[in-house]
Amino acid sequence: MLIQVLYDDNRYDYVKGFQLDRLLEGNKVQKFKRSSGWVTVGVDPIRWRRSPSYDGMERRTAWT
Repeated sequence: MLIQVLYDDNRYDYVKGFQLDRLLEGNKVQKFKRSSGWVTVGVDPIRWRRSPSYDGMERRTAWT
């Protein structure tokens, strides 16, 4: 599935989900479009697929 994005230089494009993740990590996108509408980076909530900055204890454990 392709996602419409607005880059920092005001160009529009369509990218794949994994590409959007990389663009967001690199702060290269102003906005991207969800099914519910446009998301403004830094203003609207964004879910991250991975959390590289978490330094806390691992709390997800398997119950046996």
